[in-house]
Amino acid sequence: MKISIVIPNWNGKKLLEKNLPLVFKALPKKAEIIIIDNGSIDGSVEEIKNLKLKMKNCNLKLKIILNKTNLGFARAVNQGVKKARGDLVVLLNNDVIPEKGFLQKCLNHFEDLKVFAVSFNEQNWSWAKIKWANGFIEHESGSKTDKVHFSGWASGGSAVFRKSIWEKLGGLDEIYSPFYWEDVDLSYRAWKRGYKVLWEPRAIVHHKHEETIKRFPKNYINFISRRNQLLFIWKNITNSKMILEHKFWLWKKLLTTPGYWKPYLAALSKSFQILPKRFKEKKEVKTSDREIFKMFIR
Repeated sequence: MKISIVIPNWNGKKLLEKNLPLVFKALPKKAEIIIIDNGSIDGSVEEIKNLKLKMKNCNLKLKIILNKTNLGFARAVNQGVKKARGDLVVLLNNDVIPEKGFLQKCLNHFEDLKVFAVSFNEQNWSWAKIKWANGFIEHESGSKTDKVHFSGWASGGSAVFRKSIWEKLGGLDEIYSPFYWEDVDLSYRAWKRGYKVLWEPRAIVHHKHEETIKRFPKNYINFISRRNQLLFIWKNITNSKMILEHKFWLWKKLLTTPGYWKPYLAALSKSFQILPKRFKEKKEVKTSDREIFKMFIR
């Protein structure tokens, strides 16, 4: 199988300088690397071009996509995947350092044509456990294990995806821009269509989370996270009883948490975009919401 690696970047020169040489060493020969720069002004582009020059005698191929402004995580990644020639596409954040041989541990899983993605094993994180509680979807790390496990989603910053299924799903939904919940959304849509998302404990990577997101104010990050959680539910949850639960607990939260009105209204303003997406999800369901959540009750 041909392999492409997609790395989004925004003002991450120091991370690129430190991490990319280690990423290159961990990749299989003849892999294609695509870096999408989102309008960096810190010298990132020059650093990438210098790295490209150093790779002239290397089997790896490096491509650069330059955006004039920061288009957000989802749009940048979608650009990279669209240009990728690989059958499998590895998404790596610029703060992720994989151990040698990490990818080879995942390839055999794709012999099963129903496998959409395999998430890597990050320190302090395991397979992704999702649950439905008090009318909302919640997620946390599952118990650490040395066995392959189903995962609620494949991380948008450290996982490998089958490109053909990615294209069928339409990639990351840019409605979640600038960040958060887009990888959960993509994986959940894959589960609902009968595909699988796995976590491979032997595919070890080291991830210093949220190096880019930390540049935004905490209040803004919390606002985006809450807004996008609502967008996810309104778009993807089609079970009628679960929707009733959500409405009850949503109104309770609005009445008891005044600060929740802001993300609620922000999500509501996107309802005209959500409705056609929701219609499509209902039409293409093969696995129900309840069935998916039951997989992670343990």
